[in-house]
Amino acid sequence: MTIIDIHTHAYTRQWLELLQRAGGEYGLKTRPDGHQEIFRGNTPVAFPQPGHFDYDLRIGQMDATGIDISIVSLTCPNVYWGSEEVSCQAARESNDNMAEAQGRYSDRIRWFTSLPWEYPQRAVEELARSCEQGAIGVMVLANVAGRSLNDPFFAPVWTEIDRRALPVLLHPTDPPGAELMDMGEFDLSWAVGFMFDTTLALTRMIFDGFFDLYPNLKLIASHGGGALPYLVGRFEKGDEVELPQRRKMQGKPTDYLRHIYYDCITYDIRPLQYLIDIVGDGRVMFGTDWPHQVYDTKGALANTSELTGPQCDAVRADNARRVFGL
Repeated sequence: MTIIDIHTHAYTRQWLELLQRAGGEYGLKTRPDGHQEIFRGNTPVAFPQPGHFDYDLRIGQMDATGIDISIVSLTCPNVYWGSEEVSCQAARESNDNMAEAQGRYSDRIRWFTSLPWEYPQRAVEELARSCEQGAIGVMVLANVAGRSLNDPFFAPVWTEIDRRALPVLLHPTDPPGAELMDMGEFDLSWAVGFMFDTTLALTRMIFDGFFDLYPNLKLIASHGGGALPYLVGRFEKGDEVELPQRRKMQGKPTDYLRHIYYDCITYDIRPLQYLIDIVGDGRVMFGTDWPHQVYDTKGALANTSELTGPQCDAVRADNARRVFGL
């Protein structure tokens, strides 16, 4: 059985060195166990692992776990820091590295481009350049330096992505206000903050009528969509009592939940089954979050194996083939 991992990450050494030199609020701090981790202020953001930097190690892990294709993306804090030139340099560095990896492992590696979203014209230029290099989708964090994704400021970027009908992996990062919400002490940015960031970003987009403006987008919500599936009743009730004058979306909230795609990273079969019950098995794809410390290749394989045969085939490969044209 073919398995396509649509949620797996990479860094480069040059990207990390650039972050250390020009990362602004972001930088490396030493953890209690002596390892270095990326922080924004006092909030942990990401913990670089050897597999982030080593494609030979990645291919070995894929072989060992039966994963045929990995669609790689630059994880948080992506390139939303530093000056315009620094952000563009960071995007080019990551994208060129992934294009090179695809060239080396043409039957195993595909990739999402990262864009300097804070500079929309430069982002559109980098999108064109990286698509020529072979990018098959776009990576975006759930907020861009605190700015909402449905902000009209980003319209030129979304318009071009929509024109190209590209898949977009929406991945959380540390949410705005993380320090005020005291997420750092117990590393709650991962357990709670990431879920909050994804859920709020996509809820804004739904209720703002974003998907009506960009109907060709294939948006993928990371980590099983955060809390989105479990809020379906509240969304429908909120829409029911909303003033008509304030309503922007053309459909019902559930229509948009079933328009979005999701990965299977739920760490438990029960939320995965509930997600499929709400949105359908044609909207969920296989992901592992490898090589983050919290990656769950074993769990993703075990949970999807408990689905029915057709559901398992859809989640592990068929949906990704259709969405990415593989």
